[in-house]
Amino acid sequence: MLDLSPPLAALLPQSPGPYIALVLAGFVIGILGHLTKVRWLVAAGLIVIVLGAFLFPVAVNLTSNSSPPPIEQFGGDSGE
Repeated sequence: MLDLSPPLAALLPQSPGPYIALVLAGFVIGILGHLTKVRWLVAAGLIVIVLGAFLFPVAVNLTSNSSPPPIEQFGGDSGE
């Protein structure tokens, strides 16, 4: 079976800037849809917002090989 996730994940940016821009573009599209009363434009704006805010970042996190640094556990001050 072909494993297409690494090549497809390489296409998605790792920085948050493009995702923020995508969400803002979705809001602009949705607002234009509301102003012109075009329902499919409002729906397109919502889809763009969901893609930029949730689906693309989740896809990047699921397909990346880097793991977060381990959390250090401190015992605290026992007063000794």
